[in-house]
Amino acid sequence: MKTTIIILGGGFAGVECARRLEKRMRSNSLTEIILVSEDNFLLFTPMLPQVASGTVQTRNIVIPIRAMIKKTTFYEGRVRHIDPVARRISLWGTPEKPGIVLNYDYLVVALGSETNFFGMNDLENNAFRMKTLNDAVIVRNRIIDMLEQANNEPDTETRKSLLTIVIVGGGFAGIETAGELNDFLNDATKYYPKISMSDISVKVLEALPTILPGFSQRLAQFTKNQMIQRGIEINLRTAVTGFDGATITTKNLDDQMTDNISTKTVIWTAGVTPTNTIKRSIFKTEKGKMLINEYLEADGYKGVFAAGDCALCIDPATQKPFAATAQLAEAQAKKIASNLFLLINNNSMEEFTYTPRGQMAIIGKRTGIASIFGLNIQGMTAWLLWRNVYLSKMPSISKRVRLLMDWFQDALFDRDISRLKIMRDAPVKEYETLQALDDFW
Repeated sequence: MKTTIIILGGGFAGVECARRLEKRMRSNSLTEIILVSEDNFLLFTPMLPQVASGTVQTRNIVIPIRAMIKKTTFYEGRVRHIDPVARRISLWGTPEKPGIVLNYDYLVVALGSETNFFGMNDLENNAFRMKTLNDAVIVRNRIIDMLEQANNEPDTETRKSLLTIVIVGGGFAGIETAGELNDFLNDATKYYPKISMSDISVKVLEALPTILPGFSQRLAQFTKNQMIQRGIEINLRTAVTGFDGATITTKNLDDQMTDNISTKTVIWTAGVTPTNTIKRSIFKTEKGKMLINEYLEADGYKGVFAAGDCALCIDPATQKPFAATAQLAEAQAKKIASNLFLLINNNSMEEFTYTPRGQMAIIGKRTGIASIFGLNIQGMTAWLLWRNVYLSKMPSISKRVRLLMDWFQDALFDRDISRLKIMRDAPVKEYETLQALDDFW
């Protein structure tokens, strides 16, 4: 009788878990591995800001999942419901076919996260995101569109609002996006004779008293100084309270004073939340994340594991959650694969322990920061280190060569300012499973 392991999610945690299980189960013909993902590719999300700035091509930061797995059965689909009691999951259907139900013996939940607007509907409706590949392309198109409109705009106030770009969030995504877009604007203005960089305003709004929490104060201050020197405005202790598409409203958390910024472009990177599939499940959660034990097993449900952004993993040293990074997700995936192998072979599981190897960020103009094994590195050395690390993570030689070619061309030539007319995502329609339809009739 076959043992079925289902992995939900095609991000770093899900794909890494599938690959590790394949290696461990290659001589086990009685174990079936199934991977379910909304997309048929693994997205290197740390490189999204480089797509938005035109440094790299979209296809060069995505890896087809089918090219990375051998024994695993892959389903492209959206998870509709998880039933840990009956040990089955259901997938939404599509206009072309009804949904399906899959049964499992062991389950790995690695569904990641989605953008969190903290209940501010006007922001959700009007702000741009930096979460998916489509988001990055839309942001790039938006920046080019604003330049095109502003170049021939006679009204001073309208022109100013068109050339004001606001990034909300001073974490990795926000700082890297601000740095990349500022570089792109520097390159692009040469094609717009009526616009200079002094006309453009790139602002970062952060509610915390510092940017890049998790980095040392010295590296965070270095980043702040570098970005200010390049014309990027950093506003700390500043919370966003609304955005109607023309004006963003903010509140200073120190003196509680409010302010309005006229802008047509707000890019939201200020938070993520677990997917609705987790929130509406029967798993025990805290702030939307699944509660897990020391083996990464879901609280109260044997044989169900969770990894990545959707799992609440506590650092025993600080009693605070670990930062949600690709590094943590991959480490969790490796341990889950190991524990599943032990369980299937009737052995005791091992506890998950994690020590971060370090973290890195690029902040524009061939400058970066890195904190690795206690060493703080800044400037071009950190920038080169960032590139080498992410290049090494590309699982195929062809992708590494393509990425190198993109970087080489960026060093030699100006960035392209063609605007590809890609529309915003349409609301996703949900189609019932065949079983649900049968039950209805």
